[in-house]
Amino acid sequence: MARRVLIVEDESPIREMLAFILDQNGYQPVEAEDLGSAQAKLQEPFPDLVLLDWMLPGGSGLQLAKVMKQNEYTRQIPIIMITARGEEEDKVRGLEVGADDYITKPFSPKELMARIKAVMRRASPTNVDDVIEVQGLRLDPVSHRVTAFDSSVDMGPTEFKLLHFFMTHPERVYSREQLLDNVWGTNVYVEDRTVDVHIRRLRKALEGHGHDRLVQTVRGAGYRFSSRV
Repeated sequence: MARRVLIVEDESPIREMLAFILDQNGYQPVEAEDLGSAQAKLQEPFPDLVLLDWMLPGGSGLQLAKVMKQNEYTRQIPIIMITARGEEEDKVRGLEVGADDYITKPFSPKELMARIKAVMRRASPTNVDDVIEVQGLRLDPVSHRVTAFDSSVDMGPTEFKLLHFFMTHPERVYSREQLLDNVWGTNVYVEDRTVDVHIRRLRKALEGHGHDRLVQTVRGAGYRFSSRV
């Protein structure tokens, strides 16, 4: 599925040019010409990245960046500020309110795409389509298969998503709330204890070859995926 990029730019020729570049590079552009329309489009399905102009009718890009970073549903969406302002102080202001990068007009399509890809990599360090393997446990996101030392491992779709998240974010402790946000999604309302149920199911699926020990409970904190004891 193509990654969605929200373009917030009031100048129609620039907005159309950005949309064309994104489309040519395999992204799905979504356009907004002012602050109000941008806020209306920051909803499910959420964009994977926002290209945000500094000056907008109805407010500034800085205002929108602040709102995004204060909202639990949008604060993880990376932002690249696009503006004619090139002064260091303005760049610092943009970064301080939560922008992940800054590109100054005029810029080349090549530079734009390089910055987008760099920000996307930082936001999601592991390619979502990459096969991941840890100590004989292998997960293929494309074929939706899990194997342990070449033996098939059966699990439900939620356990698969949970394992994929763990394997792409190893050695870090996640609370139940964080797992709910990252695996179930911020627009889904389920109880924290739901995580415990699916953790048990995931461990049960992995125990045949001893991989259940990789899913570790950290008392008072949450869960961690780790190959260390």
